[in-house]
Parts: sequence; C-alpha cells; structure tokens
Amino acid sequence: MTAGVAIRPGRDSESEALIALIWSCWSLYPGIRMDVDREMPEMRALATWYAQKGGALWVTEAAGHVVGMIATCPLHDGTWEICRVYVDPERHGSGLAHALLDTAEAHAIQSGAQRLELWSDTRFERAHRFYQKRSYVRSGPVRVLRDISNSLEFGYAKPIQGVEVLDAAAAVSAEQRSPAIAGSWRLVASGSAVVLAGWRDGVLAGTATLTLAEPHRGEVVDLSVDPEFRRRGLGRALMTRLEHEAKASGRHLLTAYTLVGEPLERLLDDSGWTALGTIPLYALRPDKSPADARLFWKAL
Repeated sequence: MTAGVAIRPGRDSESEALIALIWSCWSLYPGIRMDVDREMPEMRALATWYAQKGGALWVTEAAGHVVGMIATCPLHDGTWEICRVYVDPERHGSGLAHALLDTAEAHAIQSGAQRLELWSDTRFERAHRFYQKRSYVRSGPVRVLRDISNSLEFGYAKPIQGVEVLDAAAAVSAEQRSPAIAGSWRLVASGSAVVLAGWRDGVLAGTATLTLAEPHRGEVVDLSVDPEFRRRGLGRALMTRLEHEAKASGRHLLTAYTLVGEPLERLLDDSGWTALGTIPLYALRPDKSPADARLFWKAL
C-alpha cells in the first residue's frame, strides 16, 4: 500500500469524483470523449450498480480526494470481470494500481472465480504493460464499442489455476512475464508451433513451446517453470498438455533435449520419456561453462 492511501468500498455519493478521476486518465489520449448520461449513466450510482450485479466497487482516497478506483463482478461459469481500473496519473508508478488489483482479484477468488477477464482500450498501452506484468494475456478478438470515441478494446484474461494454449496475440502479451517464449508468436501464427502458459494462484508461472516443423514429429524446445512455483505440479501439467496437443496435431513422436542437471531432465525422466544418450559439452550454460546434454524421445 502506498503511503497515506487506504482502499475502501466506493459510495454512490462519490459519482462526481469518480467521473473526474476517469476523465483525468482518458484526457491523456487524443480522440477520447466523455458523455456520462448518454454512455455511462451507471456512473451516477456506481456502487449500487455493481452491487446489483453481484460485484463490488472500491476507491482509494488521499488528502480528501479520490485517487484510484476498481470494480469486479461475476460474468458466468466461474468467470469474473475486472472493471474500471483507474489511478490518478500523478500516482502512476506508485504501486497503487497493484494494491487495487490485489483487492479486486482477492474478492473475486474468494467469491469463487476460476478465471478473470478484463477489457482495455487499444490506446492504453501503459495499462496493457501493467496487465501483462500481472499475468494477464490477450484473449479473443478486438471489441468494437461503437461509442462517441470510436473505441476499440483488447480483451485480457487469466485462469487462477491451469494451462492454456496461447494464440499469437496472447503469446506476444505473455513475453513480458515469460521471456523464454519471446518471438514464439511468429511460429504460432505460421502454424508451426504450439505455445502453452500455466498459472498458479493467478500468476503466469510456466511456459512451454512445441515445434511442429515435421509432419510426424514434434520437438519440445522449451519448458520452464518459475523457481518459486516448482514442485507444485505445473511442469507435469505443461508436459501432459504438450503431449496432448502434439497428438491432436497428428504427431506420433516427440523429442527433446536438456542440459544434464536441469529441472527438465528430471521431469522428462519422471514423465516416461526414454533417454537416447548423452552428448558431452553440447552447450554453454549462462555462465559460459560447458554442459553435457541428454536427448529424449517419446512415442504417442
């Protein structure tokens, strides 16, 4: 929590302050216009509006002024939406947005959320970087609002727990959190690779890439799990999904190699893969020391 700022439930009586806060953010971008009564009448009683939807609204106040807001509400089948994420531009970078999102996500999860979704104007690039840092990835097509600002919106989403296949747009947005898949979106777009992401407790904690360059064989070229989330079954879940996707793509054989002593070596051994042998001095570790590698294969 940033100094001098507390998060509390929002009130209908704060409508003018909330409208002013939103405009302080929108006004930074050309072409955005605001007509509250025509396009956002719910702003006149926003706390009640979210309560009636089964959700909640929070605000942050400093020196008697509202400087941040966020809301969340259920959508369907365990999916909750994160809404109205705004922070006074003078407080960007203060950690306030993280505190607000922590509050909304915790409420949604405690209420049974299994997946979180949100929408963000395509012009809000700073917000996109923030959501990607918070383990959200692009989801679905661009939404056309047909409002007075001619707004287009990107969808973002993340499961609380689980493994999902990333399309090209999602792979690009996941790169900030998982540099290991940098550039993989090109392979996904060409149909020559499958990229997976895995989440634990709402954190994008693992990724895996399967190349499909040959018609009968796939190769695992990357599978990595954040050290803080190892030994929680995520690596095995990623491997199981990789094998499923390879088989669904018509591949009958999978191959992989890993440096001796790396976590992937143990995972491949434990997942029933067969070691073909060891290649001495096959690659260099990050510290430039030579390392042996083991080659593995598995029939599907």
